[in-house]
Amino acid sequence: MNEFMTMVYVNLLMLGNRLKTGMQEFLYDEQGDVNIVSIVVLMGIAVLLAILFREQIQSLLESLFSTISGNAESAVS
Repeated sequence: MNEFMTMVYVNLLMLGNRLKTGMQEFLYDEQGDVNIVSIVVLMGIAVLLAILFREQIQSLLESLFSTISGNAESAVS
């Protein structure tokens, strides 16, 4: 192996070790635990609301896209 390839290999190993250490610190850090739980709860509520109002959301999106495509067609012509 030439010197350049050795340096690249060593730098990749060091980067891998830094990434591994960073991931371990992120996974085992308990300081932001409450924030993660609240985000998961809010995401669950958002999914539940999306399921409950699926038809209304679908009709809203269809009307928005038809308006956008109508405006685009009139802008082109």
